[in-house]
Amino acid sequence: MPGAAFARLRQGGGVGLPTWVRLEANWMNSFFGARPATALACGLLVALLRSSRATPADPPQAEITNGQLRAKLYLPDARNGFYRGTRFDWSGVIGSLIYKQHEYYAPWFDGVDPQTHDYRYQGSEIIASTCSAMTGPAEEFQSHGAALGWDEAKPGGTFIKIGVGVLRKDDGKYDFVKQYEMVDPGKWTVVRHRDSVEFTQELTDPSSGYGYNYHKTVRLMAGKPEMVLEHRLQNTGRRAIESAVYNHNFLVLDREPIGPDFVITFPFQIQSPSPPDHNLAEIRGNQFLYLKLLQNEDRVECPLEGFGTSPKDNDIRIENPKIGAGVRMIGDHPLSHVNLWSIRTVLAVEPFISMRIDPGGEFAWRVSYEYYTVAPGPK
Repeated sequence: MPGAAFARLRQGGGVGLPTWVRLEANWMNSFFGARPATALACGLLVALLRSSRATPADPPQAEITNGQLRAKLYLPDARNGFYRGTRFDWSGVIGSLIYKQHEYYAPWFDGVDPQTHDYRYQGSEIIASTCSAMTGPAEEFQSHGAALGWDEAKPGGTFIKIGVGVLRKDDGKYDFVKQYEMVDPGKWTVVRHRDSVEFTQELTDPSSGYGYNYHKTVRLMAGKPEMVLEHRLQNTGRRAIESAVYNHNFLVLDREPIGPDFVITFPFQIQSPSPPDHNLAEIRGNQFLYLKLLQNEDRVECPLEGFGTSPKDNDIRIENPKIGAGVRMIGDHPLSHVNLWSIRTVLAVEPFISMRIDPGGEFAWRVSYEYYTVAPGPK
């Protein structure tokens, strides 16, 4: 194999090599360590070069359509899944959604490296960590700023990430972008239909006392450009589940760089205890506006407040008149927190809701995404 490619594989997690080799190298790094993983991944590439018949296995996926929307979903798989991090819910990973030739979701990163913390810049590329390399409307469950059972577990004991599995606690502080040891991913069941995919995860952890059945359906609604995420979480353990869940909403609309062409609108007057950098963005009434094109390592992040206790405030619009497309995100529960995060390749508005589920109880929630076109703005 060429020396330069070999060096990239060893030093950069395979950035610059074929995507499948890069991803395999990253995951083997996680399980085997850097040196053995490098040798194994190099062997994979050599085998590919020697055999024209050698092709990498695609991650398990499903495609659905309702005639107006077309979406590609990646399916939960502890061995070959597109996403195997221990941060985001493994169900309903949406790699692409297209409406009227506009694509709303795609990877916002160029490579994956398990040694990276969250994400980093490497030249012109963005490299994501194993836990952050997610696409589309990505959901994460949190409990008291950590994970379910983290505070009570001792180092070496177990805790829960809902939608992920039973994980092993180490002796450090909880870090949501850290890859933890998987003890038990639970039992996943996937049912595919033409316009929807149903996911069920059954999980029990006797040592922590937690257990649940989690059901999620990604559905494209008949006759209209709307996607709905339907959720039901049943507590089958002996301890109450207290959690918040939010959607990271990685919007990569036609891969347009994030800047003044995007307008974010809420149904309330926005406030923030930590406003954005005044050189990059500003809050104006009920809208969040960018003042310049995000470039290089620019980042806009801030908490947003001003919402009330009614679900009607859980209603967010993001539009780009330049390309003529928008999306409206509507939740059916009151907001408990909202955060906004964006870099040059992705815009993410993150609405949170809270839940408490006693043993034997159930919590259900629904989020809808309405995709539409808008009149193009001035050129």
